[in-house]
Amino acid sequence: MQLLDQLVSLVGAALILAAYVALQRGVLPRESRAYNALNLVGSVFLTYAAVRNWNLGFVILEGSWALLSLPGTFRRTAQSP
Repeated sequence: MQLLDQLVSLVGAALILAAYVALQRGVLPRESRAYNALNLVGSVFLTYAAVRNWNLGFVILEGSWALLSLPGTFRRTAQSP
């Protein structure tokens, strides 16, 4: 199970870093669903890994990151005329 935990945490970190790189390069704006979804999924994966290893500081950090990503992921986009 430890290998699975490592894989989940690596994928989670890669997703969050991919979102950040895309933001910095102007590929994704911070308001986009894709940017927020990458952060949400990545932080959920990292929260899972932190819970499995019971690292309370990271549970709080990544759990908060996931919660903060929710509104942007599920926000309704404005309709174009």
